[in-house]
Amino acid sequence: MLRALYSSAAGMQSQQVNLDVIANNLANVNTTGFKKSKIEFQDLLYQNVRNAGSESGAGNQVPTGLQVGHGSRVVATSKVFTTGELSATGERLDVAVQGDGFFEVQLPDGTKGFTRDGAFKTASDGRIVTSDGVVVQGGWQPIQPGTTAINISANGEVTTIGASGKQTFKVQLVRFNNPAGLESIGRNLYRETTASGTAEQGNPGENGFGSLQQGYLELSNVKVVEEMVNLIIAQRAYEINSKAVQAADEMMQMSNNLRR
Repeated sequence: MLRALYSSAAGMQSQQVNLDVIANNLANVNTTGFKKSKIEFQDLLYQNVRNAGSESGAGNQVPTGLQVGHGSRVVATSKVFTTGELSATGERLDVAVQGDGFFEVQLPDGTKGFTRDGAFKTASDGRIVTSDGVVVQGGWQPIQPGTTAINISANGEVTTIGASGKQTFKVQLVRFNNPAGLESIGRNLYRETTASGTAEQGNPGENGFGSLQQGYLELSNVKVVEEMVNLIIAQRAYEINSKAVQAADEMMQMSNNLRR
């Protein structure tokens, strides 16, 4: 009965983390470029009361063993990097990646960050920055004063037209062997880790890199209906584990109230 209490408590803790992940997904349903997280569980250690294949006498062997588990635990929360729907904004510096790839930015501490949020702005000195003022790298050049038109092609070729004439430059994307291994640091940014692998640069629309779509933003890939179903499942799993705790407690109470 004590084992049942601890196993059920472990299950309740796992479902609490599951609920936290679902709540974060739902909270970011309107976050540009957000990638939902999925939770993964593992069962805990087992007590081997009797091993399979052990001798049962007269040369016979036990065909199956007797094992009792000790609950579950959360082992991972990985990002799902499926492409979200594209939303037309008409803004000349709104850029969506349709397919594989990230925009590279320079973080305030000088390190590199990566994002799928293409809601870019122009700083006072003409540099292309994110909504937080983080400078976008990957070949993006400052926009000169007096620029009247900006055209961003699907293959990353950017053409600006203004008082100083026509200027053209090429931008690139980066990708990783294991994007699920990237570290989420908030503000729609990721950081490279040893698990993600080294960033690989490439031209949009070539060698498996996604293409760029000017005037569009990538929406969150969170599906509300799917998350609501997961929420109900997590709630029911938490509830049934609490019932197991209650049942074990009642059985212990009965044992304590036994009289000769």
